[in-house]
Amino acid sequence: MSFRIEKDSMGEVKVAEDALYAAQTQRALNNFNISDLKMPLTFIDSILEIKLIAAETNHELGLLSKNKFQAITKAIKKIRKDKLVNHQNFPLDIFQTGSGTSTNMNVNEVVANLASNSKLKVHPNDDVNMGQSSNDVIPTAISVSATKSLVHELIPALLTLKSTIENKGKLHKKVIKTGRTHLMDAMPLSLQQELSGWAHQVQISVDNCQKIVPTMGQVAQGGTAIGTGINSSAKFRSLFSQKLKAHSGLPFSKSKNTFASIAGQDASVALSGVLNTLATALMKISNDLRWMNSGPVSGLGEIQLKAIQPGSSIMPGKVNPVIPEAVAMAAAQIMGNNTTITIGAQSGNFQLNVMLPVIAYNLLQSLHLATTSAEHLSETIAHFEVNEKALTDKLDKNAILATALAPEVGYEKASEIVYKARREERSILDVAVELTTISKAKLKKILDPKKLT
Repeated sequence: MSFRIEKDSMGEVKVAEDALYAAQTQRALNNFNISDLKMPLTFIDSILEIKLIAAETNHELGLLSKNKFQAITKAIKKIRKDKLVNHQNFPLDIFQTGSGTSTNMNVNEVVANLASNSKLKVHPNDDVNMGQSSNDVIPTAISVSATKSLVHELIPALLTLKSTIENKGKLHKKVIKTGRTHLMDAMPLSLQQELSGWAHQVQISVDNCQKIVPTMGQVAQGGTAIGTGINSSAKFRSLFSQKLKAHSGLPFSKSKNTFASIAGQDASVALSGVLNTLATALMKISNDLRWMNSGPVSGLGEIQLKAIQPGSSIMPGKVNPVIPEAVAMAAAQIMGNNTTITIGAQSGNFQLNVMLPVIAYNLLQSLHLATTSAEHLSETIAHFEVNEKALTDKLDKNAILATALAPEVGYEKASEIVYKARREERSILDVAVELTTISKAKLKKILDPKKLT
């Protein structure tokens, strides 16, 4: 491999000849070899958007020359258009300097390199990073990337999932089944009623996601190093946030307090909490699907999930509920990420949080996992088949139907009927005819499963 020599404030560094980055990125590559986890490319793209809007803002404020503004803009557009947002050009480990300075400088260097030519020298710090600090760029990139993922990906996926569940319920609204509490037989309900519970859990998460968007959309940009805005125009903050809102079409606004936005990550914790709540719902729905699909002979066998792959390397013909299992694991990962984000957010020592890269990585991973999990669950629910015969057979043998007799004969007598029916493996109706004075016709009405829903 051939190398070139790059310089920064600490001296000379050998950098690969064809690398688009320069000295500070190379130093970070040399220093941080803790994992194989790289900064998410959506996060890098958000930093590029910040650099683009910052250049436009600084030019409009008369601080950046027209030539450099145009060169920076052209370079960023080239990076995006030519698909240069990849881990070859942005290769840094997420476990790096806690402010994310290395990643900020990585972007600055790549942009400066592509913006410079024989007639124009664009500097990564003085020009690309003008009026900015890693300390406000990285929190702003978290806000931008997370808000975009929320609005453009997660919320639409959740709305589709909710609609799919509701449509499935409507299709089977006349199907009555045995309810279960403590995994034991309970009173009956319709399949539509059961699925309505899932749909409402999803709707709660939709509502929570929509509520958090304006808070997540408050950006720290303009606070620079510690929140005071040093080395940035007094007009930068307001103009930048206006342009960001216009560029994205999303409700971004300047932070109400830059000191809080740079030292704290409260909005990220709040969003992660929303995702944690969603993860519990996704896991609940996944586990319900697994139980309902269990069998097909010795389990519940209430539904049949679409067979999409062989389930065993040794047992021929075995098919497993692989999508609900995968979603349950993704939900567990989101729950774990929530803990990491919470710990990271409390590391705002005085005027700067020093766990920003790991917060960014975990938050964006949780958003992605929640989105794709919702999409996979939607597909699974849309295509499962209902085994109405199995549901009816189990409902007919459900001794808990005697609960409906309690107002007529009392709790003790109803219990006696239940135990006798179970011992003798007989229907509640037949036993109730023997042990009560109520007519069979009236008992049929009282024990009608449809009325009990």
